[in-house]
Amino acid sequence: MASATVTDAPAPTTTNPQGLNTSATTQFPPINIGTRNSVLAQIQARAVESQLKKANPERTYNICPVVVQGDRDKITPLQQLSQGENAKSLWTGELESMLESGDLDIIVHCLKDMPTHLPDHLEIGAILEREDPRDALLISPRLPKETTLATLPQGATIGTSSVRRAAILRKLFPHLKFADLRGNVGTRLGKLDAQDSPYSAIILAAAGLKRMGLDNRITQYLSSTNGGMLHAVGQGALGLEIRKSDEAMKEMTRKIHCERTTRACSAERALLRTLQGGCSVPIGVETSWRGGKGLAIGTQPAKDYDKHGNALEEEEPDVDDQELALRALVVSVDGTECVEYETTRKVRSAEEAEEMGREVAKALIEKGADKILDKIHVEKKWDAKKQLEELQAKAGSS
Repeated sequence: MASATVTDAPAPTTTNPQGLNTSATTQFPPINIGTRNSVLAQIQARAVESQLKKANPERTYNICPVVVQGDRDKITPLQQLSQGENAKSLWTGELESMLESGDLDIIVHCLKDMPTHLPDHLEIGAILEREDPRDALLISPRLPKETTLATLPQGATIGTSSVRRAAILRKLFPHLKFADLRGNVGTRLGKLDAQDSPYSAIILAAAGLKRMGLDNRITQYLSSTNGGMLHAVGQGALGLEIRKSDEAMKEMTRKIHCERTTRACSAERALLRTLQGGCSVPIGVETSWRGGKGLAIGTQPAKDYDKHGNALEEEEPDVDDQELALRALVVSVDGTECVEYETTRKVRSAEEAEEMGREVAKALIEKGADKILDKIHVEKKWDAKKQLEELQAKAGSS
């Protein structure tokens, strides 16, 4: 594994007041919070730090940005970087090594980037309340503002690095084209907005755009009922990874976990684990809670709104009184083959949610998902081999 690079991180966000030698802050070392180095990742880490401070005010915290392998190489396709293996480790492996060694105490992950199988000595300490899990369409400034997926012109190119997004859209909108697009949010927006941009639109996670205050760029929120899109497993949620042996961190992170999000994401991750898929495999999911005011995409029940569009405050139904709906699909990379399944039931714990996820995965397998995934794995290996040979040929001729 390549070594991680710790950037010039800012000074600890909380310092010991001068002259206080007996305060609680001098009794414990700072909590080192690991995160990727992107702007979005650091925004997310600061949000977690804020919650931890509120729940555990006696401790101090350092945010430690790390440049990981997946962020260093923004050119090589993910399939080649991972060489046929789970590409998620490109964004987690190096941080996890630092966590295991004690250089970090907590890692803040986008849950969709976390492998479903963690190292033996590590675990998820908490899953936080979920932001909007949907994908979002952002169009070129050269197109009308009201443009949607359905009204994009024939042959329009959508920029995305997600195999899932491209595969689902090939199935639904075969007249569109797709091109690989990597980099952080700012980089992708810059490439979309450039005068000579080849992209008519790009697709990003709505959660990241909202956390960065860029949701004004969203043209269309995509879901099963709007654009036909299902999101990635864990999308919109943050997961805190800790050492299994660290009882202090277990107690601290437990205080800020969201039970509703934990159950929904546990079902999604169990489904993915059973299917043995990763971020470079086209598996889409959508979880929602039914009960109370009706159906809401994501983790919260639907809300009533006043005439100004503001959510009305009302007592939220208890999660144990609601049902979890889980919809999932597996689609071939070219969009020509697809299997889907949906079920709804009450889940009274994360363990029950995991069982639900496994059962949905088995139902998908019975409908042929395993054959689609096996074909994808074979194709990925051949593609990785071909790309490696091309790179070696270029190196040999230079």
